[in-house]
Amino acid sequence: MIKTARQVALETLIKVFESQGYSNLSLNSALSKNKLSVKDQNLVTELVYGTIQYQLYLDYQLTGLVKTKLKDRYLRPLLLMSLYQLIFLDKIPNRAVLDEANKLAKIMGRKNSSAFRLVNGILRSFIRRGAILPPKEPLNKYLSIKESMPLWLTDYLLNHWGSKRTEKILTSLNQRSKNCIRINQNASKPQVLNELQKLKINYEESSLSPSCYFVDKPIMKTDLFKSGQVTIQDEAASLVASCFDYHENDEILDACAAPGGKSMQMAENLTSGHVTCLDIHEHKLKLVKNYATRMKLSNKIKTKAVDARKASTYFSEGQFDKILVDAPCSGLGLLRRKPEIRYLKTMDDIKNLAKIQLKILNSVALLLKKNGELVYSTCSITVEENEAVIAEFLKQNPKFEIQAINLPKISSKAGLKILPDTYQSDGFYIAKMKLRG
Repeated sequence: MIKTARQVALETLIKVFESQGYSNLSLNSALSKNKLSVKDQNLVTELVYGTIQYQLYLDYQLTGLVKTKLKDRYLRPLLLMSLYQLIFLDKIPNRAVLDEANKLAKIMGRKNSSAFRLVNGILRSFIRRGAILPPKEPLNKYLSIKESMPLWLTDYLLNHWGSKRTEKILTSLNQRSKNCIRINQNASKPQVLNELQKLKINYEESSLSPSCYFVDKPIMKTDLFKSGQVTIQDEAASLVASCFDYHENDEILDACAAPGGKSMQMAENLTSGHVTCLDIHEHKLKLVKNYATRMKLSNKIKTKAVDARKASTYFSEGQFDKILVDAPCSGLGLLRRKPEIRYLKTMDDIKNLAKIQLKILNSVALLLKKNGELVYSTCSITVEENEAVIAEFLKQNPKFEIQAINLPKISSKAGLKILPDTYQSDGFYIAKMKLRG
């Protein structure tokens, strides 16, 4: 049976809600299994990401409209997906949303012939009443519902950045992520930009990195991408590898390498040197190898399946000129791209991750040559995973000292923290350190 776009979206949402998994994996799997037009694929993507992103806000819209427990597993996802269309997708008429919701209720309900009446009644009641919000006081609860952000995380932002900045951060995190590409530094930028023009792909230079551009169309099927002249990388993430002062024969350790974007960026700076890429899982290192093949950098990339916390038992003291720890983190800077993270992470997770991050730093620190450079980064904005980890590391390793970060478009005397609202980029933290000789 050929499934409609909304049925594919609903089944994907059910899977994500029940498994508490990552939406991009479930979505990619669903799109690959179902033959949909490009238009329908775009609709599925919109419905899945949008419904997940605004889950708390959409749940709040059911207040006063649901008089009984929603027992069937598909009912809540169906109602939330329908509400998302009614509230956020102006080009879809209300009658079309109701009609499609009724059809899905009949398909999914099978034996429960009254399910579509329940769905129809709730949605019609919502249309008559309209969207609602809680009172503006207390502010934390209001913002939590309005921006669909868990209360603990809303409180965290308010405690660290105050009400005005928190509102800006929350608003920015619900905006669409940009399509950002990085031009391989071994490629000709004028030729790449000229080719983009020929492909009728509009581009705009990043305000953070001179090698990054925003494009208005996908580039994965272009020869530019396939040949490794460009790759997909957020502008903030591209800054990490740019922090090193390279020599062409450097031996570099990427302690947490997969999928390999930063590994390739570092390798582009080498001629006789190498980047040794670590990951716990062998299958993730295959992603790194494939990445290196596309970027034509395989001769500069080595891989080894190693837990970075145990790296000091696999390599020699002082073996590497430079070390990157792009640490496993909460990913709270990536909420535009992975909206479900906000519902999956807790403060306990952040505290546990901070312990792992410190262990990784302490392990790899032994492998750095004197006067070598160590760069630490996360795609999180929490103090616990960033400034606090670096402060404790420097306390335990007094021979290391923090270094200034001087890049073409941004600089910092100490650690560099990029909040999501500043450049509308991913949230990121970068610290550069040097081992005194």
